[in-house]
Amino acid sequence: MYKRVLLKLSGEALSGTGKNFDPEVLHRLAQEIKEAVSLGVQIAIVVGGGNFIRGKTVSEIGIDRVQGDYMGMLATIMNALAIQSALEAINVDTRVQTSINMEKVAEPYILRRAIRHLEKGRVVIFGGGTGSPYFSTDTTAALRASEIKADVILMAKNGVDGVYSDDPRKNPDAKRFEHLTYMDLLNRGLQVMDSTATSMCMDNHMELMVFNMNEEGNIVRAMKGEKIGTIIN
Repeated sequence: MYKRVLLKLSGEALSGTGKNFDPEVLHRLAQEIKEAVSLGVQIAIVVGGGNFIRGKTVSEIGIDRVQGDYMGMLATIMNALAIQSALEAINVDTRVQTSINMEKVAEPYILRRAIRHLEKGRVVIFGGGTGSPYFSTDTTAALRASEIKADVILMAKNGVDGVYSDDPRKNPDAKRFEHLTYMDLLNRGLQVMDSTATSMCMDNHMELMVFNMNEEGNIVRAMKGEKIGTIIN
């Protein structure tokens, strides 16, 4: 079982029914995180903002890319607060830290404080991305996992149970990989995470597990170290 993990969630994974948030998804996510915390796993979370807005998407309709990225960062903070609310509703001690200062709603990101929260058994949710435009939440996950010295990044996918040679929803002959290296991702052009995040994980020898979060119990199984998806290192 892993001791300290960083769970990477997409914003779309929280939407479920097509709305910004699906209460059933949030509740199930919170319950599984609570079970993992009870096992002694220290959990940090990075969440995307795609259920609200994507920086690249808004730039396509005439909004400046930098402004669009900041809008996306605010979306990740809204998602972080939603996850915090779902966790606290079932008595899981939680802290949200943001890379953009907004003291009314969350703590500023301070590495030593984040580690202290984890050591006390609190779930720490990192919102606001890296705080700089042009960097994705994949890169945020790679950065924060390296900073807190996580054992693994658990990349929870919405309905996909690992890394495939092609899109399995379009190509029934797509092959699922059980193990890959980061060089494999770069050389094959596999779209697991952006190249910046991939290079950062490779440089810091960070293990990554890609798995399907929609199957009940998979988050806990992943945190226990069960090989339920694709392992990349």
